[in-house]
Amino acid sequence: MNQVWVKAVPWQKDVAIAALEAGADAVVLETGRSAEVKQLGLIRTVAEDGDLKPGTDVFEVAVSSRDDEQAILALPPDRPVIVKTTDWTIIPLENLLAQRRNLFLEITSLEEARTAAGILETGVDGVVIDTPREAEVAALKQEAEKLELVEASISRILPLGMGDRICIDTCTNMTVGQGMLIGNSSAGMLLVHSESIENPYVEPRPFRVNAGPVHAYIRVPGGRTRYLSELRSGDPALIVSHEGMTAPAVVGRIKLEKRPLVFVEAVAGEKPYTLILQNAETIRLTAPGGEPVSVVALKEGSRVLMFTEKAGRHFGMKVDETIDEK
Repeated sequence: MNQVWVKAVPWQKDVAIAALEAGADAVVLETGRSAEVKQLGLIRTVAEDGDLKPGTDVFEVAVSSRDDEQAILALPPDRPVIVKTTDWTIIPLENLLAQRRNLFLEITSLEEARTAAGILETGVDGVVIDTPREAEVAALKQEAEKLELVEASISRILPLGMGDRICIDTCTNMTVGQGMLIGNSSAGMLLVHSESIENPYVEPRPFRVNAGPVHAYIRVPGGRTRYLSELRSGDPALIVSHEGMTAPAVVGRIKLEKRPLVFVEAVAGEKPYTLILQNAETIRLTAPGGEPVSVVALKEGSRVLMFTEKAGRHFGMKVDETIDEK
């Protein structure tokens, strides 16, 4: 779930506090309450006196028939649209999602949010939860995208020269079997294991993934990818487990240093995918059972986990186009 907004209309201070404590992205308010919420903590407000103003920065459309679809499609595509209805069978969400983004669905339960997230696989861009409980808001923020990881067989390992590589230090400790998806192509990304393993060289740093060179792609929340060189402190990152479960994390620090590199090629479904990593014992990929495998221990036939999809990205968003990355 990309964005979780909480509706505190009519005004309920305890709901606003719950939204803050659960990590909601915004709170929808009556006019005149934004300053009061800002005194409780840092959070975006949606109100006439808020950060996002209804009718200008964000729109709300009550759907009562299929004719309302055209009203939604006529609104500015770069502005969030909150869709609300009492009858889910009326909402042509599949049609809307195929034609525009920035769709938010007003919901009243965690189950409705899961349904909204699964429509067209990509789901809506966010939900606005009405009459929330703190536990539900927290659960919505933790709802994870499930990725189908596949096994790949190592086909080539080649030492390279020096290059600029990036370590991602997050604000979250990872455990065995967790890491991040990194690749030379968005079509195939290997699960690079976190530095959560005891070793004789350095202390474990379970908050870190030694991700790869500046040019590489990384999977981030919302089905997007970014270049490693683009990441900054405070940016969102995506932790991925060997079972394909994901969890959002916050980038705490990026470390860019010159290090010796190694080229890795893996084959999945008869197609080769590549990744460049730092050439060091502490850098690991992830085996199918979740065990970390050091790059210095890789050999032809070693089995590792990765995520594959059809290539094609524009500013990190999936697009349908013919592309071949080598």
